[in-house]
Amino acid sequence: MEEHNSDIKNIKFTVFRAVDDRDASMSFVEGHKRVLEIFGITQISSAKADWILNPDVYVVLVTDEDTNKVLGGGRIHKANRKNRLPIEEAVGYMDDKIYKMVDDFTDVGTGEVAGVWNSFEVAGLGIGSIHLSTACMAYAKFVGITTLFGLAAPATYRNVLRGGFQVVTSLGNNGKFYYPKDDMTATVMFNHDVVNLPLAQDPQRSYVFEMREQAIYKQEVLSKQGDTVNLTFHIPKT
Repeated sequence: MEEHNSDIKNIKFTVFRAVDDRDASMSFVEGHKRVLEIFGITQISSAKADWILNPDVYVVLVTDEDTNKVLGGGRIHKANRKNRLPIEEAVGYMDDKIYKMVDDFTDVGTGEVAGVWNSFEVAGLGIGSIHLSTACMAYAKFVGITTLFGLAAPATYRNVLRGGFQVVTSLGNNGKFYYPKDDMTATVMFNHDVVNLPLAQDPQRSYVFEMREQAIYKQEVLSKQGDTVNLTFHIPKT
């Protein structure tokens, strides 16, 4: 297991289209795979690498600004009726109603936040993935996404709710599926309004709107060791 690194002081969040930077996308894939392997997860739809060729996938890459080491990331997949969303591949064989639901929202712009992961170095700081998810929601508006799906693990469920998502109780067992393994569960979530975020809670809701206003958004957070960590978000308006 990777050691925690309390020397990280400056973390950068960078957004780009996957097909525009293959090397950075592969860095994402390799880091995500390492984290999943630590938990014994080898088969998960959001970990596949075929999204690198999809022009409707956008990556939020998290790096140590001082060393350029990749520390985590997340992806925004925009539905396009050509490439299935990761959530469709994950639960579609268990409940095919997900396909119609995605299709019904595709014309108005829907997508999914997927593949969210943090290295143990970031986890050791106690910062968590909520900043990463917030950046994904902030950027989604700029690529024509008005609604978002998500597949929440128990550890991230509360943060997803805080982001304005609701459980899709019409799928699975009140939204729950045994995934990615028989001894693990995940919940299908949906945000009906990513643009205005009426159900999102502050301060996350305010952070999203501030990120959308500023090309470079900066935030200071305290690690669980009590140290200040500077977060810089580069969120293009295209």
